[in-house]
Amino acid sequence: MKVLFVADIVGSCGMDIAEKYIRRLKKDEKIDFVIANGENAAPKNGINQELYRRLIFAGCDCVTLGNHSFDNAEILDLIDHTPELIRPYNYPKGTPGGGWYLIDGGKNRLAVISLMGNVYVSNLISPFEIIDDLLAEIKKDAPNTEIFIDFHAEATSEKIAFAHYIDGRAAAMIGTHTHVQTADEKILTHGLGYLTDCGMCGAYDSVLGVDKNLAIERFLTQRPVRFAQGEGQAQFNACILEIENGKTISIKRLNTVEKA
Repeated sequence: MKVLFVADIVGSCGMDIAEKYIRRLKKDEKIDFVIANGENAAPKNGINQELYRRLIFAGCDCVTLGNHSFDNAEILDLIDHTPELIRPYNYPKGTPGGGWYLIDGGKNRLAVISLMGNVYVSNLISPFEIIDDLLAEIKKDAPNTEIFIDFHAEATSEKIAFAHYIDGRAAAMIGTHTHVQTADEKILTHGLGYLTDCGMCGAYDSVLGVDKNLAIERFLTQRPVRFAQGEGQAQFNACILEIENGKTISIKRLNTVEKA
């Protein structure tokens, strides 16, 4: 099975380039399943119904979220009856929505899990505490299913440690959140495909997708500044994984910057 994972989509600039490349890559690379992180797709972070539907129409099978999951109030009208929209599984019980989704392609099935780290980013239940039971549940209820994890976290050490912890029990784990693509894609000892951070889809001439002048102003003044997402030349970050029998057999990073 061939999986395309699209990095954090930031604002309208990120949405436009993500839609374009999802359609192109799905056809050219003969992709079976497409996953995108859409937690920054809306103008003030989060995601809304219109943007979610655009991603599905472009070819996404599901959309993962992160620490901005509930920043846009519209999501509350959407997430409880949209299992393809996945917030981190380690939110407390009773949180709207679900933390994993089974994509059933008939011949191929892929369980997609969203998790959030604890270090510097959240106070959620530790992903290390809850992952054992979840993996056992998936293997029991959905045997012969490949498992993919979007690990939304700040600390590199937490991401790498978690990857080693689940190596051999999931096929792939791709990190998100920092908006900076790392160059450490690899396959661990027992077959887990891994990348510390996939990067972002958004404005190339920006600070993590934010208007660079506003970000600089905040550092200069040390006062709150109302951020706006960057515009103009766009970059597309993603990765393509080939998965067989519970293991990743190849992983390729994508880093494309459109001409100005």
